[in-house]
Amino acid sequence: MSVLILLLIASLSVSVIFLGAFIWSAKNKQFDDEYASSMRILFEDQPPLPDEKQNVQVSLPPVSTINHTVHASKKLN
Repeated sequence: MSVLILLLIASLSVSVIFLGAFIWSAKNKQFDDEYASSMRILFEDQPPLPDEKQNVQVSLPPVSTINHTVHASKKLN
């Protein structure tokens, strides 16, 4: 039982040390990316995406079951 208490104290102390290191590095701007903003000017912007609301009309007449033929017409704008 005493080994479990010892391991619990050791794991909590290690986690507190890592939490302190993370907070220190976040306050000292260790995670700021200064390289990407200077390299961004070298690349072109991506072209804008096409409008998803294109005017498309599709008309399909009913299927003829007597002579087993299918007639379909598509009108795209």
